[in-house]
Amino acid sequence: MPSTLLAEPPLNPVHEIFHVDRVLKPEEITPPRKHKIIAVLPAYNAEKTLAATIADFPVGSVDEILLVDDGSKDNTVAIAREMGLTVIVHEKNTGYGGNQKTCYRYCLEHGADIVVMIHPDYQYDARVIPHACGMIELGICDVILGNRVRSRAEALKCGMPWWKYVSNRGLTAFENLMLGQNLGEFHSGFRVYRRNVLETLPFERNSDDFVFDTEFLVQAVHFGFRLGDIPVPVRYFDEASQINFRRSTKYGIQTLTTVNKYWMNKLKLWKSPLFKPKG
Repeated sequence: MPSTLLAEPPLNPVHEIFHVDRVLKPEEITPPRKHKIIAVLPAYNAEKTLAATIADFPVGSVDEILLVDDGSKDNTVAIAREMGLTVIVHEKNTGYGGNQKTCYRYCLEHGADIVVMIHPDYQYDARVIPHACGMIELGICDVILGNRVRSRAEALKCGMPWWKYVSNRGLTAFENLMLGQNLGEFHSGFRVYRRNVLETLPFERNSDDFVFDTEFLVQAVHFGFRLGDIPVPVRYFDEASQINFRRSTKYGIQTLTTVNKYWMNKLKLWKSPLFKPKG
């Protein structure tokens, strides 16, 4: 992996004294990064929000944008191709998890050092991409999640349904407790991964449904990767994709089951294939 992509942050507090202009007024233009960032968009019927999502990407923040279409019934594919995105089409709907598996296989095959996953429904603010990637570059974290819930008032004001807020807070508190983490949110559709995470986790064994995301994070904890988060302003509106109450309930139960599998495996009471190394 390129030397610019740190595995651990440097710890060397001793440094020569220098004038602040060295930081404020660099003599040379900041050199281009030496690693590759690919943004992936797992898409389904995103024609109304795709262009707006891409428009918020800071210039030069990624090297390639991949859209994997999961059998959309609208013009998502045509718009993505017109915009010049790399496009992979699933002729049949494989599910949210199945879509991400295609995304990550592509990234590994095409030399990505950092992978940004963002939903193309314009719910998450793509302007934070370079800041989230920076946490990976500095060696502070291996996985970064966007935290939509900076405060209860803001989340509800931005349109998050009250039942979704309550379930999000409850599940996140439970997962933090059971997994030894301190994340603001476990259920974000904005995530950034170091390449080594994708190389290590057996994500191909995960569900093709929405619980893929939970399984992925629990696997990351199991394999010792460092998780962190960054505040991400969120937007809830009619065109933004959301799962209904019934699907959310199913997802919540599957999340609890996944954490239970983690502990059953950790206590050596039952070996789950989710935590078996690749190979």
